[in-house]
Amino acid sequence: MKTLTTTQDLAAFCEAAAKHPYVTVDTEFLRERTYYSKLCLIQLAYAGDGENDAVLVDPLVEGLDLTPLYDLFEDAGVVKVFHAARQDLEIFFVDRGVIPAPLFDTQVAAMVCGFGEQAGYETLVRKIAKASIDKSSRFTDWSRRPLTDAQKSYALADVTHLRDIYEFLSAELDKSGRKKWVAEEMAVLNDPATYRVDPEEAWRRVKTRTNSGKFLAIVRELARFRESHAQSRNIPRNRVFKDDALVELASTKPQSEKDLGRSRLLLREARKGDIAAGILEAVKAGLAVKPEDAPKIVNSREKLQVNPALADMLRVLVKSKADNEGVAQKLIATSADLDAIAAGQRDVAALRGWRKEVFGAEALRLVDGQIGLAVKGEKVVTFEL
Repeated sequence: MKTLTTTQDLAAFCEAAAKHPYVTVDTEFLRERTYYSKLCLIQLAYAGDGENDAVLVDPLVEGLDLTPLYDLFEDAGVVKVFHAARQDLEIFFVDRGVIPAPLFDTQVAAMVCGFGEQAGYETLVRKIAKASIDKSSRFTDWSRRPLTDAQKSYALADVTHLRDIYEFLSAELDKSGRKKWVAEEMAVLNDPATYRVDPEEAWRRVKTRTNSGKFLAIVRELARFRESHAQSRNIPRNRVFKDDALVELASTKPQSEKDLGRSRLLLREARKGDIAAGILEAVKAGLAVKPEDAPKIVNSREKLQVNPALADMLRVLVKSKADNEGVAQKLIATSADLDAIAAGQRDVAALRGWRKEVFGAEALRLVDGQIGLAVKGEKVVTFEL
């Protein structure tokens, strides 16, 4: 198991990898104590069975420059293969502003190929590579050095088996003509906005039980302060204050540090100093927001005028299509998509691209009363009305 610790060795591997049609990539990282993930290990492999075609890269070694890797990531002639790529890609984007392309996510491809909802890597290794993974090193501190042989073997398996998985899924997609489906799904992962957290929009992730404009204005200001504070100090947002404390603060509207001291949910460290000052300023700013400038929850599910019978019929239709096509049901349409369609909305993901071909077009015909559903044997079929 070769571990690369110099820029020269990394450059040599990336130069060799660039001669191959694809490279498999994975990372090990820590995020428990930081806002941004701390990259601890990079695993790389290209097609082959030699001892140099799969390596570990130690980014914690002083002086190691990852530029050769980023150059490989931007090489349009080499497909970059990940499994459940979202967090890995965020690390590279935050570090260098680079999103590997062209990109192939085996988790998405597996859903298209009928391996169920969000197929796990171990499942694909077992079913496709006919191998198993030693799980003993899964929950380990990847920042500690030296790494054990068991850790190295576990990490390397994440990219060596991935070669077999990629080649199998790629061949299946070629046979079915569905490679463009996976390419469409890569659009979100290829979008830089996916990896940017705008403090101004952080409030949308906070679950609340009220849509009051004044309340939401305070929630927005508190969430904005928390996100900015966490980003600037690279600490987890929950270390500033948790969501339940944020909601409590928006309800109680503290005006002083003495008021903060009465909070049941606020961490002790947040009741004084910079965090306390930020909270009080955020509450003040939220209270000053004019009603017309207060945030609003647009298209909340509570406000959708959903026809429940129609929504149920759409669920039957999408399940039928998923079974017939051998595609994960949630990949075609989420429950929220179906409710939105049943409520008359048309700007829905399930009505665009390959989803429209598989499901959306007939869903609209069902909604418009042009077709009905019937049971034929063990299958649900449509018929003209």
